[in-house]
Amino acid sequence: MSKRSFRTALAIIVGILVIAVVLIAVFVNRALAYPDERHAGTGKAIAIEIKPGTSFPTVAAMLADKGIIAKPTWFRMYAMWKGDTTNIKTGKYAIDDTKTPEEVLAILVAGVKEKTAKVTLPEGQNMLEYFEKIAAAQIADAKELEALARDRDFLQRHGIAGDSVEGFLFPDTYDFRVGEKPKVVLERLITHHQEVWNAAAKKHARDLAKLKDRLTWTDRDVLVLASIVEKEAVEPAERPRIAQVFVNRLAFSSFASHKLETDPTIRYGCMVPVQKSAACAAWDKGDRLHREQLDDADNPYNTYQHKGLPPGPISNPGRSSIEAAMTPDGSEYLYFVATSKNSRSHAFAKSYDEHKRNVDKYLHP
Repeated sequence: MSKRSFRTALAIIVGILVIAVVLIAVFVNRALAYPDERHAGTGKAIAIEIKPGTSFPTVAAMLADKGIIAKPTWFRMYAMWKGDTTNIKTGKYAIDDTKTPEEVLAILVAGVKEKTAKVTLPEGQNMLEYFEKIAAAQIADAKELEALARDRDFLQRHGIAGDSVEGFLFPDTYDFRVGEKPKVVLERLITHHQEVWNAAAKKHARDLAKLKDRLTWTDRDVLVLASIVEKEAVEPAERPRIAQVFVNRLAFSSFASHKLETDPTIRYGCMVPVQKSAACAAWDKGDRLHREQLDDADNPYNTYQHKGLPPGPISNPGRSSIEAAMTPDGSEYLYFVATSKNSRSHAFAKSYDEHKRNVDKYLHP
């Protein structure tokens, strides 16, 4: 090769290298500037949802399709350089379309700050009352909660006999995400109930076994009793005695009817079950019970007309009523009456004559 040819070849190689260096410099400069390039948007907040399992390339493509970023490949490369391709959070975002790539990535890594709401579910209310409170707190829709609460498959998966979750929703104060799934809400309440129940059953194992053996009851039967105690008892100290009254009405041969004869069961049968009797349909829920409801044999929850326990729990009992149902106090009382119209305490009696005297004394002085 001649010197001239060599010099020409060398010049070409040097020229190529210079061009390559310039191109690399330009690329590096643009790559370094990319994170700070503000997107030419309209200034509007664009809604985008990143669901669980969405890959980062798909996220980048979604952002580009929505007009939040340009150059999705560059965005992917930038996120890879930052080590954040696996750090983005799922959720529903509203991102300004004039953000820089750095700002967009930071938003996705920080995640959506979920709005939460607190709801207090009092002891002794039924599931529909709970669902109204949960809906009022914008946590979940009441109708969707009710539909799931009556769903046979859902009940079976959680080992709940009967036709609803009634009795298995533990009363407490909860924090939930606004717009939470009904399944998540119910499962949390059910799990809390199971935790409390199991702890109480372990604590009172001997008394519980004795009660179940005496009346050939299941745990669910004991829960039904607890739900009635929750509706009837006001003074905590009286709960075990009121539980015993109902046990005695079922167990004592001297109480021939073996009917619990308690108003809250009738009210429940008129308010919560899907199928209601004609007398229940005619009843104003805000009114007192009338003879039509008291004599209504078509209401399966009418414990004046039907022997034994009602078909299921009539409220969601708290810890005290659950423990009281497991540990009735062993007394021989069969009746009780409030010592005044708004009293928290009751007068107990072993015979109907004694009970009648208490009624005359406290309610008809």
